[in-house]
Amino acid sequence: MTLFTRRQAIATLGAATAVGLAAPALAQNRKITLGALRFTSHAGSFVGFERDYFKEAGLDVELRFFEAAQPMAVAIASGDVDYAITAISGGLVSLAQKGAVKVIGGGLQEEQGIDGQKFLVSDAAYQAGITAPGMLDGKSFGMTQAGSSFHYMGSKMAAAEGIDLKFKPLQKVGAVIGALKSGQIDAWSIVPHIAKPLAGSGAVHIIGDVATYLPDYQVTTVFTSTKNATDEQEMTKNFLAGYSKGVADYNAAMIAKEGGDAGVDEMVDLIHKYVYTDRPRDKAAPSIINGTMRLNEGAKLNVASVRDQLEWFQSEGLVDADITLETLIDTSYVETAGS
Repeated sequence: MTLFTRRQAIATLGAATAVGLAAPALAQNRKITLGALRFTSHAGSFVGFERDYFKEAGLDVELRFFEAAQPMAVAIASGDVDYAITAISGGLVSLAQKGAVKVIGGGLQEEQGIDGQKFLVSDAAYQAGITAPGMLDGKSFGMTQAGSSFHYMGSKMAAAEGIDLKFKPLQKVGAVIGALKSGQIDAWSIVPHIAKPLAGSGAVHIIGDVATYLPDYQVTTVFTSTKNATDEQEMTKNFLAGYSKGVADYNAAMIAKEGGDAGVDEMVDLIHKYVYTDRPRDKAAPSIINGTMRLNEGAKLNVASVRDQLEWFQSEGLVDADITLETLIDTSYVETAGS
């Protein structure tokens, strides 16, 4: 495995911007492609699709699945995908600098009182006495790519604890999980619907919460091409309307539990079509429920958290120092928090 130090830069992904952006579609039933990961945190997209909220907004949506954030950013820039929900990555920031993509809303955010992302260690590391994040000095930390959300979370924790981590890029979430379970890496951080079942297996142990270090972390964002954000405002508003209805349904069922156990069961059935599809429903349900985190109502965006992420990318030398927040985000579509 290749070892990455904190200051090694990612590729700029500049070639992706050479490809034309998405072409306009028909006014009604416009065909668009929505990028997603098979995570519970993408439930807003799944609910919007399954309950025809996108259709009601005049959009004919095709879901396209990815295994990491940065390839999704490239797909937005190339026009293969119109909208996506995932973590901000160094690649996304670099593409924003080139005028290819814009963040237009919030997806998932850490929130006090609601279980969030976890720091995990391998069983070997745990048996060696590592029972808290601050004890990981000099240990290996898994990530998909340099500049990924995993890199950000690990680095921010390490800075707060005054320790050094050895980051190992493994490209795909599945590869990181395999490396952690086998002890090839010492630690990782991930959403609870993945963290808790791994910990339950005994091969991995939870040693801390990401929210301890990043209490208002804007974990995922909604983004699109700059062309869609500037030239396709009606389509973009329609997309956000359909997505936000899906988010509202998810929060009502899983956070507020407005429909009681029956409402939770119905939502689990829907999400299971996309998450843990290789497991029977009864095996998948606990993990889906464990993954419950509040999604941003109305795609509200925590600008202060996005600013912190941008400043971290810059401090690590992962993106150019002169990129401004305005280059990365378009705040005209949704409510914002922070500054």
